[in-house]
Amino acid sequence: MEAAQEAPDRPPLDLNALSEEAFLSANGIPRLTVVESTGSTNADLLRGAAEDPRAWPDLSVLAAEYQSAARGRLERRWEAPARSSVSVSIVLRPVSAEGRPLPTQSYSWLSLLGALALREALLETAAIPAELKWPNDVLVRGRKIAGILAQLGPLGGSAAPPVVLGAGLNVTLTEPELPVPTATSVLLEDPATVDRTLLLKSYLSRFATLYRSFCNAEGDPTAGMAGGPSLHKRVEAVLTTLGKQVRAQLPGDHEIIGHASRLDDYGALMVVDSAAHEHVVTAGDVVHLRPWTPPGAESGYA
Repeated sequence: MEAAQEAPDRPPLDLNALSEEAFLSANGIPRLTVVESTGSTNADLLRGAAEDPRAWPDLSVLAAEYQSAARGRLERRWEAPARSSVSVSIVLRPVSAEGRPLPTQSYSWLSLLGALALREALLETAAIPAELKWPNDVLVRGRKIAGILAQLGPLGGSAAPPVVLGAGLNVTLTEPELPVPTATSVLLEDPATVDRTLLLKSYLSRFATLYRSFCNAEGDPTAGMAGGPSLHKRVEAVLTTLGKQVRAQLPGDHEIIGHASRLDDYGALMVVDSAAHEHVVTAGDVVHLRPWTPPGAESGYA
């Protein structure tokens, strides 16, 4: 572990490997751009998708070696050393195989789809078993290794607004470099590799497969996809939030404490409180508490 505290070698992303025509065409990626530094890849793509939609078609990708003004959910700022993370955003203009725009209510599943793809990439490329935390985090042993942020673009003249899906994966951050004590990185989890290029390609490939299948199902999360279970079942199977006692921080300084029971058809978290009332949590922070105490038993609220 001592060696992990030293500043690791941080090579740049391999542009040749990322720009291989075989990789791009196989995954339906029309454009992949890597910049050395920017404020935020999400902000750049939101602006680019609005100003010149034809320049950023569906599944266009922008990655950065360093972001100076990255934002997570609830406008939280985060920063990491250059070349220590995978920082990537994707433009999504979801339509079915027949070209029909997906219903916008299905958009709420896109961040969960991204988190699922990133989890699969970590497992299959770095041999790191990860779980999802609702609504958009990837955890390893309860510590956050990655986050996903979906932002809705302007409607403009298109049939449906685009979505920009950003992902930030901690790769070679050492313990002292972690933003918070509850975070972790690929480096700190005894990985098979810390090659950011391999991790990025793996994520993009898995995301493209799941995304195309979701679009072809017209955004139906209960439809079987990519030769297996539905998106709804896949997410619930690896969602560590389910079955836990949670505190959901809601907009307007409201909160709910209860048992996270399931996801509804729109990806919202269903929370049952101590009075057995079921609440729909569509946004806000969720904190995992101590194991659930059934109504009528001694309170175990943390």
